[in-house]
Amino acid sequence: MALGVSCAEGIGNVILQAGWGINRLVGRIITTLDCVAEGAEWLAGREPKFAAALAVCGPLPLRRQEDGFAALLSAIVGQQVSVASARAIWGRLETAGLTYSAAMAEASDEALRAVGLSRQKARYGRALAQAGIDFNSLRGEPDDSVIARLVAVPGVGRWTAEIYAMFALGRADVFAPGDLALQEAAKRLFRLESRSGDKVLRAMAEEWSPWRSVAARLLWAYYTVLKSRDGVV
Repeated sequence: MALGVSCAEGIGNVILQAGWGINRLVGRIITTLDCVAEGAEWLAGREPKFAAALAVCGPLPLRRQEDGFAALLSAIVGQQVSVASARAIWGRLETAGLTYSAAMAEASDEALRAVGLSRQKARYGRALAQAGIDFNSLRGEPDDSVIARLVAVPGVGRWTAEIYAMFALGRADVFAPGDLALQEAAKRLFRLESRSGDKVLRAMAEEWSPWRSVAARLLWAYYTVLKSRDGVV
Protein backbone atom coordinates (compact mmCIF):
# COMPACT_ATOMS: atom_id res chain seq x y z
CA MET A 1 0.00 0.00 0.00
CA ALA A 2 1.69 3.20 -1.15
CA LEU A 3 1.65 6.11 1.26
CA GLY A 4 4.19 8.36 -0.40
CA VAL A 5 7.08 7.43 1.85
CA SER A 6 10.27 5.74 0.79
CA CYS A 7 11.37 3.91 3.88
CA ALA A 8 9.55 1.71 6.36
CA GLU A 9 9.39 1.45 10.11
CA GLY A 10 9.31 -2.22 11.03
CA ILE A 11 8.72 -4.65 13.85
CA GLY A 12 9.16 -8.39 13.47
CA ASN A 13 7.46 -9.58 10.29
CA VAL A 14 5.12 -6.57 10.21
CA ILE A 15 6.17 -3.56 8.17
CA LEU A 16 4.65 -0.25 9.24
CA GLN A 17 4.94 2.61 6.78
CA ALA A 18 5.97 5.90 8.37
CA GLY A 19 2.50 7.27 7.79
CA TRP A 20 1.07 4.57 10.04
CA GLY A 21 3.24 5.53 13.00
CA ILE A 22 6.75 5.02 14.32
CA ASN A 23 7.97 1.82 15.88
CA ARG A 24 10.21 2.89 18.73
CA LEU A 25 11.63 -0.59 19.31
CA VAL A 26 13.09 -1.35 15.91
CA GLY A 27 13.04 2.00 14.12
CA ARG A 28 13.65 2.55 10.44
CA ILE A 29 14.27 -0.46 8.20
CA ILE A 30 16.13 -0.07 4.91
CA THR A 31 14.16 -2.01 2.31
CA THR A 32 14.83 -0.30 -1.03
CA LEU A 33 17.33 1.88 -2.85
CA ASP A 34 14.97 4.78 -2.18
CA CYS A 35 15.64 4.30 1.53
CA VAL A 36 19.39 4.48 0.93
CA ALA A 37 18.99 7.58 -1.24
CA GLU A 38 16.85 9.22 1.43
CA GLY A 39 19.52 8.60 4.04
CA ALA A 40 22.30 9.78 1.75
CA GLU A 41 20.44 13.01 1.05
CA TRP A 42 19.97 13.59 4.78
CA LEU A 43 23.66 12.96 5.49
CA ALA A 44 24.78 15.23 2.64
CA GLY A 45 22.60 18.01 4.01
CA ARG A 46 24.00 17.58 7.51
CA GLU A 47 27.70 17.14 6.70
CA PRO A 48 29.35 18.90 3.70
CA LYS A 49 32.09 16.27 3.54
CA PHE A 50 29.49 13.58 3.02
CA ALA A 51 28.04 15.68 0.21
CA ALA A 52 31.49 15.82 -1.39
CA ALA A 53 31.99 12.06 -0.99
CA LEU A 54 28.57 11.33 -2.47
CA ALA A 55 29.42 13.46 -5.49
CA VAL A 56 32.40 11.23 -6.33
CA CYS A 57 30.81 7.92 -5.30
CA GLY A 58 27.43 8.25 -6.99
CA PRO A 59 24.33 6.32 -5.88
CA LEU A 60 24.96 3.97 -2.99
CA PRO A 61 24.16 0.22 -3.07
CA LEU A 62 21.33 -1.41 -1.16
CA ARG A 63 23.45 -4.30 0.16
CA ARG A 64 20.48 -6.13 1.69
CA GLN A 65 20.52 -9.90 2.10
CA GLU A 66 18.12 -12.49 3.46
CA ASP A 67 18.40 -12.89 7.21
CA GLY A 68 19.03 -16.17 9.00
CA PHE A 69 21.80 -18.66 9.64
CA ALA A 70 23.49 -18.32 6.24
CA ALA A 71 23.76 -14.54 6.51
CA LEU A 72 25.44 -14.71 9.90
CA LEU A 73 27.72 -17.54 8.80
CA SER A 74 28.69 -15.44 5.79
CA ALA A 75 29.67 -12.57 8.10
CA ILE A 76 31.88 -14.96 10.10
CA VAL A 77 33.51 -16.20 6.89
CA GLY A 78 34.24 -12.57 5.97
CA GLN A 79 36.10 -11.80 9.20
CA GLN A 80 39.65 -10.53 8.61
CA VAL A 81 39.90 -11.70 5.00
CA SER A 82 39.58 -9.85 1.71
CA VAL A 83 36.23 -9.60 -0.03
CA ALA A 84 37.56 -11.81 -2.83
CA SER A 85 38.74 -14.50 -0.41
CA ALA A 86 35.44 -14.44 1.47
CA ARG A 87 33.48 -14.84 -1.76
CA ALA A 88 35.64 -17.75 -2.87
CA ILE A 89 35.24 -19.58 0.45
CA TRP A 90 31.51 -18.92 0.49
CA GLY A 91 31.16 -20.29 -3.00
CA ARG A 92 32.85 -23.51 -1.94
CA LEU A 93 30.63 -23.74 1.15
CA GLU A 94 27.53 -23.41 -1.05
CA THR A 95 28.79 -26.03 -3.47
CA ALA A 96 29.43 -28.40 -0.57
CA GLY A 97 25.97 -27.75 0.90
CA LEU A 98 27.43 -26.38 4.12
CA THR A 99 25.48 -23.11 4.37
CA TYR A 100 22.67 -24.79 6.36
CA SER A 101 22.81 -25.10 10.12
CA ALA A 102 22.21 -28.87 10.20
CA ALA A 103 24.98 -29.55 7.68
CA MET A 104 27.42 -27.22 9.41
CA ALA A 105 26.73 -28.75 12.81
CA GLU A 106 27.65 -32.21 11.52
CA ALA A 107 30.56 -31.23 9.25
CA SER A 108 33.97 -32.69 10.00
CA ASP A 109 37.11 -30.62 10.40
CA GLU A 110 38.40 -32.12 7.17
CA ALA A 111 35.31 -31.08 5.21
CA LEU A 112 35.49 -27.51 6.53
CA ARG A 113 39.21 -27.21 5.88
CA ALA A 114 38.63 -28.47 2.34
CA VAL A 115 36.41 -25.47 1.57
CA GLY A 116 38.94 -23.04 3.00
CA LEU A 117 37.82 -22.43 6.58
CA SER A 118 40.52 -22.06 9.19
CA ARG A 119 40.34 -24.29 12.25
CA GLN A 120 39.06 -21.34 14.28
CA LYS A 121 36.34 -20.42 11.79
CA ALA A 122 35.31 -24.06 11.51
CA ARG A 123 34.80 -24.05 15.28
CA TYR A 124 32.85 -20.80 15.07
CA GLY A 125 30.65 -22.14 12.28
CA ARG A 126 29.73 -25.21 14.28
CA ALA A 127 29.12 -23.11 17.41
CA LEU A 128 26.73 -20.93 15.43
CA ALA A 129 24.92 -23.97 14.06
CA GLN A 130 24.48 -25.33 17.57
CA ALA A 131 23.49 -22.02 19.20
CA GLY A 132 19.80 -22.36 18.42
CA ILE A 133 19.30 -18.69 17.56
CA ASP A 134 15.70 -17.77 16.79
CA PHE A 135 16.45 -15.61 13.77
CA ASN A 136 12.79 -14.72 13.24
CA SER A 137 12.55 -13.20 16.71
CA LEU A 138 15.57 -10.98 16.04
CA ARG A 139 13.52 -9.07 13.47
CA GLY A 140 11.41 -7.52 16.21
CA GLU A 141 14.16 -6.75 18.72
CA PRO A 142 15.91 -3.40 19.23
CA ASP A 143 19.38 -2.99 17.75
CA ASP A 144 21.21 -3.28 21.08
CA SER A 145 19.32 -6.45 21.95
CA VAL A 146 20.09 -8.03 18.57
CA ILE A 147 23.79 -7.30 18.94
CA ALA A 148 23.88 -8.54 22.55
CA ARG A 149 22.25 -11.85 21.59
CA LEU A 150 24.57 -12.42 18.67
CA VAL A 151 27.85 -11.61 20.43
CA ALA A 152 27.00 -14.26 23.01
CA VAL A 153 27.79 -16.86 20.33
CA PRO A 154 31.48 -17.85 20.06
CA GLY A 155 33.04 -16.26 17.00
CA VAL A 156 30.43 -13.53 16.67
CA GLY A 157 32.09 -10.28 17.67
CA ARG A 158 30.55 -6.86 17.64
CA TRP A 159 31.63 -6.16 14.04
CA THR A 160 29.96 -9.37 12.82
CA ALA A 161 26.76 -8.61 14.76
CA GLU A 162 26.64 -5.06 13.43
CA ILE A 163 27.15 -6.23 9.84
CA TYR A 164 24.29 -8.70 10.29
CA ALA A 165 22.02 -6.00 11.74
CA MET A 166 22.80 -3.64 8.87
CA PHE A 167 22.49 -5.95 5.90
CA ALA A 168 20.39 -8.94 6.98
CA LEU A 169 17.95 -7.01 9.17
CA GLY A 170 18.16 -3.72 7.29
CA ARG A 171 18.65 -1.59 10.37
CA ALA A 172 19.18 2.01 9.31
CA ASP A 173 20.93 3.29 12.41
CA VAL A 174 23.67 0.72 13.05
CA PHE A 175 27.37 1.39 12.41
CA ALA A 176 30.47 -0.82 12.50
CA PRO A 177 33.29 1.43 13.77
CA GLY A 178 35.67 -1.48 14.18
CA ASP A 179 35.78 -1.92 10.41
CA LEU A 180 39.23 -0.94 9.13
CA ALA A 181 37.93 0.31 5.78
CA LEU A 182 35.46 2.60 7.54
CA GLN A 183 38.24 3.88 9.77
CA GLU A 184 40.52 4.61 6.81
CA ALA A 185 37.75 6.25 4.79
CA ALA A 186 36.80 8.46 7.73
CA LYS A 187 40.43 9.44 8.23
CA ARG A 188 40.79 10.51 4.60
CA LEU A 189 37.39 12.15 4.23
CA PHE A 190 37.55 14.13 7.47
CA ARG A 191 41.30 14.79 7.15
CA LEU A 192 42.15 13.24 10.50
CA GLU A 193 45.79 12.96 11.56
CA SER A 194 45.51 9.22 12.13
CA ARG A 195 43.01 6.43 11.67
CA SER A 196 40.36 6.58 14.36
CA GLY A 197 39.87 3.60 16.60
CA ASP A 198 36.56 1.96 17.42
CA LYS A 199 35.61 4.29 20.29
CA VAL A 200 36.48 7.52 18.48
CA LEU A 201 34.67 6.57 15.29
CA ARG A 202 31.65 5.32 17.24
CA ALA A 203 31.45 8.72 18.92
CA MET A 204 31.77 10.52 15.57
CA ALA A 205 28.98 8.40 14.13
CA GLU A 206 26.54 9.61 16.78
CA GLU A 207 26.20 12.74 14.67
CA TRP A 208 25.02 10.63 11.72
CA SER A 209 22.02 9.11 13.50
CA PRO A 210 19.37 8.07 12.43
CA TRP A 211 21.16 7.06 9.21
CA ARG A 212 24.40 5.52 10.46
CA SER A 213 24.04 2.44 8.25
CA VAL A 214 23.85 4.68 5.19
CA ALA A 215 26.89 6.61 6.46
CA ALA A 216 28.70 3.26 6.54
CA ARG A 217 27.65 2.52 2.95
CA LEU A 218 28.92 5.94 1.89
CA LEU A 219 32.25 5.51 3.66
CA TRP A 220 32.71 2.03 2.15
CA ALA A 221 31.96 3.44 -1.30
CA TYR A 222 34.41 6.28 -0.68
CA TYR A 223 37.05 3.78 0.41
CA THR A 224 36.60 1.94 -2.89
CA VAL A 225 37.15 5.23 -4.75
CA LEU A 226 40.27 5.89 -2.69
CA LYS A 227 41.68 2.44 -3.48
CA SER A 228 41.08 3.04 -7.18
CA ARG A 229 42.83 6.40 -7.03
CA ASP A 230 45.72 4.94 -5.09
CA GLY A 231 46.09 2.13 -7.59
CA VAL A 232 45.15 -0.57 -5.05
CA VAL A 233 43.16 -3.52 -6.38
